[in-house]
Amino acid sequence: MAKEFTYKGKTLAEIKKMQLSEFVNLLPSRLRRSIKRGFTDAQKKLLKKIKAANEGKWKKPIRTHCRDLIVLPEMIGLIINIHMGNAFVPVKITEEMLGHYLGELVITRKKLQHSAPGVGATRSSTAAASKAK
Repeated sequence: MAKEFTYKGKTLAEIKKMQLSEFVNLLPSRLRRSIKRGFTDAQKKLLKKIKAANEGKWKKPIRTHCRDLIVLPEMIGLIINIHMGNAFVPVKITEEMLGHYLGELVITRKKLQHSAPGVGATRSSTAAASKAK
């Protein structure tokens, strides 16, 4: 039997029935203050698209540059394309993502891989290359 998801002792069904003001009280202080301060224009625009998608009025994929929006209960189950600097990455929002920023879900940095020493490298790397001959 799978364990039922809870957030701060509340089930997903209870959380989805809550008003935003009630859900905010479950969040940590940093997130709570951020939401109480109010949403920016870009965040409000994204939330309108999310509400339209939940009602079935929005057919296109939801794309956003707004990485500083907190994942809210109404977003659960949607696929949101989040910008990572050069491309949009589709992310399916699950209940475990509640209370995280959208930017946390898409990593913008790639793993760095070094190759052989190039022109202008230090003496130690050229000496190592000459010994190999």
